[in-house]
Amino acid sequence: LSDTPPSAHLIFGKNSDRPRDEVQEVTYYPAATHPPGSVLGCTYIQIPQVEQTHAVVLSKPAWMWGAEMGANDQGVCIGNEAVWTREEVNPGEALLGMDLLRGNNNGSLDGAGCPITESLAV
Repeated sequence: LSDTPPSAHLIFGKNSDRPRDEVQEVTYYPAATHPPGSVLGCTYIQIPQVEQTHAVVLSKPAWMWGAEMGANDQGVCIGNEAVWTREEVNPGEALLGMDLLRGNNNGSLDGAGCPITESLAV
């Protein structure tokens, strides 16, 4: 999209495979500054919070912290996609794919807004 002129409009669309009766919220979270050492409560676990997060608009299941899709104030737009695998699930609770999506979109995972922090994606 680097050839796209600033006056152009882009549309992001994504189908969801979430359950039909699950409530999907469209929410706005403003950019924020967090004190050093803050903890971020994700869907099932807590992780260290970065000091600065981006503003985001998200579409997310009402019951979880993570998001199905979202866009931030830095121009990053991302959507979740289910990955079906035969790998065994590690015991215990962890970050969900939708937690990684939200964290990357608002900068909560590494402050960069897009790259996944590999140590969290285990």
